[in-house]
Amino acid sequence: MKNIVISADGDSKVYSVPNVVAENLEEYCQEFCCDWLVHSPEAKKYRKKRGLCYNEEDFIEYLNQYRFPNQTSVLIENLGWINFDESLPEKYKDCPSFNF
Repeated sequence: MKNIVISADGDSKVYSVPNVVAENLEEYCQEFCCDWLVHSPEAKKYRKKRGLCYNEEDFIEYLNQYRFPNQTSVLIENLGWINFDESLPEKYKDCPSFNF
């Protein structure tokens, strides 16, 4: 398990996720928001009249329920509202990051 930093235009949160997700974070995030949310019957609750409504916690739920049910991703720390490029704490500066 490796740490990532993700947000959805709000607080940035550090999660411990399976290594393959951390090493391919953008690919997994794009798969979630551009494919799974749009096409999967399980994602119906995220589809609203004007589009999709989701956040980073929904991405983690997707990983835990549908992609890696045997490798639970967990919240490590809520960093609050930060700028990825300027404000990441030193211990997270090398973590993959993604903003939905």
